[in-house]
Amino acid sequence: TGKCELQRVLGGAEAGARRTLSIGNGGAGAGAARLPRKRRVLRNAVRVEEAEVEKCVRDIMKEKKIEQKDTGFKTSLHISLLQISGYKKLYLNVENLRKVPYDSENEEHEEQLIELWNLLMPHENLKARISKQWCDIGFQGDDPKTDFRGMGLLGLVNLVYFSKHYTDEARQILSRSNHPKLGYSYAIVGINLTEMAYSLLKNGALKAHLYNMVSGLPHMEHFHQFYCYLVYEFDKFWFEEEPESIMHFNQYREKFHEKIKGLLLDCNVVLTLQD
Repeated sequence: TGKCELQRVLGGAEAGARRTLSIGNGGAGAGAARLPRKRRVLRNAVRVEEAEVEKCVRDIMKEKKIEQKDTGFKTSLHISLLQISGYKKLYLNVENLRKVPYDSENEEHEEQLIELWNLLMPHENLKARISKQWCDIGFQGDDPKTDFRGMGLLGLVNLVYFSKHYTDEARQILSRSNHPKLGYSYAIVGINLTEMAYSLLKNGALKAHLYNMVSGLPHMEHFHQFYCYLVYEFDKFWFEEEPESIMHFNQYREKFHEKIKGLLLDCNVVLTLQD
């Protein structure tokens, strides 16, 4: 063809996950997986930071003797390298938020918690900061801060995001979670789903989804959007499965987790709620 292997990969694969996974470490295409080992410049390409992407693209084109006027190749490689570096940066941002413990002395933390209440319970005033009322939206005790230990501030930010951007759906799901037979603790399950989203991001399972969803750098917003999808779909899944009791939660949670992992194996996957 007169083209190098990298040109064939970028020219032959569809934009999105298929293309980016082919030149990254996702492994779509054995031949492509060998590319980074050929030359130092290629080996380092999938490790660069956002600020280095443009220079990296120029270096690769020079190394492979690809004319700079080949704008199609240049654009495709630039987008793919941005997606790869962006995924790593997104994970670090999510991890940093997860590491922030909920602090009841922090005014911003407290404001977000009260905002969550007001979004979900607009017609009922919270009588006190420490109150059994928190159980009405699915926390375990009188003070929600204890429930954020595992996921830190990330758990609260996710809950607020879903309630703010999908308010009607959030209130509907909260209402369904109070079902006399199939009910579950809305906030606790929400935090549990934060852990699921976080683990899928950490182990790389979200690569195809994010590469298809974002033509460039994925941001925290895109992680929150995936979380919203999980909350909405888990509620549907729970009621379709009709568990005998909440005591079987872990079993059904794992079944749902496996279902999501299966969907994420599709190179064309995009899992989001539509406004």
